[in-house]
Amino acid sequence: MEELNLLKKDWQKANAFEQISELEIYKMLHKKSSSVVRWILIISIIEFLLWTSISFFGNSDESFKKINADFFITYFKYITILNYAITAVFIYFFYLNYKNISAGDSTKQLMKDILKTRKTVKYYVWYNLTFVFIFSTISFIMMFTYIPEFEKIESNNKLFMIIICILIIIMFVFLGLIWLFYKLLYGILLKKLNSNYLELKKIEL
Repeated sequence: MEELNLLKKDWQKANAFEQISELEIYKMLHKKSSSVVRWILIISIIEFLLWTSISFFGNSDESFKKINADFFITYFKYITILNYAITAVFIYFFYLNYKNISAGDSTKQLMKDILKTRKTVKYYVWYNLTFVFIFSTISFIMMFTYIPEFEKIESNNKLFMIIICILIIIMFVFLGLIWLFYKLLYGILLKKLNSNYLELKKIEL
């Protein structure tokens, strides 16, 4: 009987140690995940301010007026406002993700918040790539349609095709560089979140 009581005490101690261990692991992963999402929020804000500064100091209106392409001024103005508005919405979602993760109080909730954050980042990256592609395509079409110098090129089929190919290559190289930039910038943070998610999954199991 005495041996049985000792075994019960040992089991209770082992079980208590396991519970404390899991709790400590959760707290550590919660803190790490909150830190990662905070950095995602900070980086997105810095990126937004950087592009805003470049747009503010880089005045292209005079260049468009010189080639009699005033319509580009209005086009760039509205497309820039639209991009800023959508980017601001993503930043707001990043803030909500950070707020939710920081306030989380359970393993399951933290796992859900991590998955939600990863999806938001992926949507943000795909939005930027899609925006650059559509923006570049529309810009090229408008250049060939409205700028007289490009209208003359269209009469020379061979030259026209060469220029089209060069522009397409430049656009995809630029898209590749942007994708690589986001892959390095946000990819590292997403890997950390994924690692935290897998560790939390082990606790749940």
